[in-house]
Amino acid sequence: MTPFAIAGVQMQIAAGHENVSAMTHKIDYVMARFPWVQMILFSELATFGPVPGQHPESPEETLQLFCQAARHHNVWLLPGSHYAREHGQLFNESVVINPDGEIVARYRKMFPFAPYEAGVAGGDEVVVFDVPDVGRFGLSICYDIWFPETTRQLTAMGAEILLHPVLTGTIDRDIEISIARATAAMFQCYVFDINGLGAGGTGRSCVVDPSGTMLYQAAGQEEIIPVEVDFDMVRRQRTNGLRGLGQTLKSFRDHRCDFPVYDDDRFDTSYLDGLGPLMMPAQGTPHGIDGPIPEDLMPLDEKQRSEKIAAIQHVQEVVAENGGE
Repeated sequence: MTPFAIAGVQMQIAAGHENVSAMTHKIDYVMARFPWVQMILFSELATFGPVPGQHPESPEETLQLFCQAARHHNVWLLPGSHYAREHGQLFNESVVINPDGEIVARYRKMFPFAPYEAGVAGGDEVVVFDVPDVGRFGLSICYDIWFPETTRQLTAMGAEILLHPVLTGTIDRDIEISIARATAAMFQCYVFDINGLGAGGTGRSCVVDPSGTMLYQAAGQEEIIPVEVDFDMVRRQRTNGLRGLGQTLKSFRDHRCDFPVYDDDRFDTSYLDGLGPLMMPAQGTPHGIDGPIPEDLMPLDEKQRSEKIAAIQHVQEVVAENGGE
């Protein structure tokens, strides 16, 4: 057995002032209450809340406080995420701090929650890191997990535990929990899905094991969730299959399928383009009631297809001019 103890912190997050002080107190509390914990994970945008304007121009001074806390407690630390600015763009960024107080990895959310996370650019780098002599971890932030390509890339690079800070205060939290379970089973990895409270979410954080079994699901109050994971379980299931059954990573490795949807140069995107622009729905909009019909958008006859594409482009232009109405 290769054990490692991780504590998720589900806590109240304010939108109008910093949460860094409360977070450092939580770190002290976790290590006093559970001194065997080796890594602490907070929720998405825990440091200053969900409003970009509340985040400092540079997060580096704040990160140094967390580096000091990690070094003081000899613990790995992921202080949720924060907004970071670079070259005129805004990113949702998470960092990994080792027990020596060094930042060893930075990850930027690849799929901002558009159109709600307006003005936030997506990152373009998949990030894994190693805890020496223990195992490999992958980073993912909230909406990223809705796109299985992100986790597939991480696990193909050897990630055995998915660290997934989230900020979900909406009515789709139950769906996210289902996705967390499915992700763990499909990719045979642990998933630490840590949500906040108040302005930071509706709680219900969860930890799922490599067989898709829910190890723990929090409710709607502040909680510390310390869980000891077993890397040997991940490795055995990936070798012999989930419960001795599906060996999904090896099946994908050995597949002979080519998925043209990933090749923009040769895949017909008529149907996807027909869904219209990604924008905030307007009040009372009828847009989408008569949704796109695949047979109409991608007919087999070449002449009909050209006519349909021209019609779709015209409709999209009209919709965009009218703000989605």
